[in-house]
Amino acid sequence: MPDETYKRLRHEPESWTVEVHTVEVYVGTDGDHQDEFMRGDRPKDLLRNSIVTASLLSSILNVKYVNSSALNRIEQEFERNGVNISKQTMSNWIIRCSQKYFAPFVERMKQELLSLPVTQADETPTQVIGDSDHKNSKCYMWVHRSGELYRNRQIVIYEYQKGRNHQIPLAFYKDYKGILVTDSLEQYHLVDKKLTDVTNANCWAHARRDFADAIKAADKSNPNAVKQSVAYQALQKIAEFYTIDTELKELTPEKRLQKRQEVIRPLVEEYFAWVKEQLANTSVPPKGKTAKGLNFCVNQEKYLKVFLEDGDVPIDNSASERAIRTFCLGKKNWMFHNTANGANASALVYSISETAKLNNLRPYNYFKYILTELPKLCDNQGNIYPAKLDYLMPWSETLPDDCRKPRRS
Repeated sequence: MPDETYKRLRHEPESWTVEVHTVEVYVGTDGDHQDEFMRGDRPKDLLRNSIVTASLLSSILNVKYVNSSALNRIEQEFERNGVNISKQTMSNWIIRCSQKYFAPFVERMKQELLSLPVTQADETPTQVIGDSDHKNSKCYMWVHRSGELYRNRQIVIYEYQKGRNHQIPLAFYKDYKGILVTDSLEQYHLVDKKLTDVTNANCWAHARRDFADAIKAADKSNPNAVKQSVAYQALQKIAEFYTIDTELKELTPEKRLQKRQEVIRPLVEEYFAWVKEQLANTSVPPKGKTAKGLNFCVNQEKYLKVFLEDGDVPIDNSASERAIRTFCLGKKNWMFHNTANGANASALVYSISETAKLNNLRPYNYFKYILTELPKLCDNQGNIYPAKLDYLMPWSETLPDDCRKPRRS
């Protein structure tokens, strides 16, 4: 009879290894009674005279920025394993390595991002204690990413800024030539107006929100009345060309544009004519959600139609919201940053981890690899030139296999 074979999956808790490194030193004479010292080559440390290694820091970055845990929880878990590393020490490691290694790394990623024909942007408030004018003031984490439909080199760049004025995206995109997909924030429209090479495209997901809110607030006791409402009709019309555009995602940009022109454009033109007709009839309460949604569409018509002119432009900005979601989950756990340096370091780490995930990499393995390689690229002054970093980029074809997410068998 054949043997019975079955599988079980074991997991070993994390282990710790104390590495003892020895650098040999010799002394001799040159024959004239002059002592001569010789010292073996010492590999470059991640941080001079620090116990931190690429594997240790990668583990901390993975737990905090990928799995959205706070440093004090990491400190407690380390302590339960007999390792005493304070959250202040870990924070110091993250900030110093971000300034020394991750800043030029993300700068190279930014150069690549701004070379793409379509980008997307969004922002979310965050609290930074040491950079706030008062307890209720808001700082912001901005996110800039490659266009959703451009999948060869997907890139996400986080950027911490104290404010939300138009000078921030204006500075980021000052040398950009292409289409910027955003929500309806006026700051982005000012970028469109002030930079002749940047075209702002708006998000249809935002265009439907007020209508969706109106349906949520409607009296559900009369379903027929809800279905006959202007808000419901607006959602149905938007859903019609949303459904068609979803089916076009696997096409080439040229064929996608052709189909949009042939099939979706007539629906969009019909929709805007219908919206203006509803506003002209004055049958919609002027201060309700439905009227707000209708006026939003009319005011943003120019920006909402941009996706009809370029096959690389997505119909909405949902990809940016997904790119910033990990940060939003994280800030619910750690609540705030203490300093601007900490917030800037987080922006750099999130840029790398989120880009790694989009390129099907394993964040821990990837962090460990680049933190092993980056010290080797420092010159005598400790600087790293972005031009040397191409082989380390998340989309590089020469990355080690263990950096890549394994395929399901």
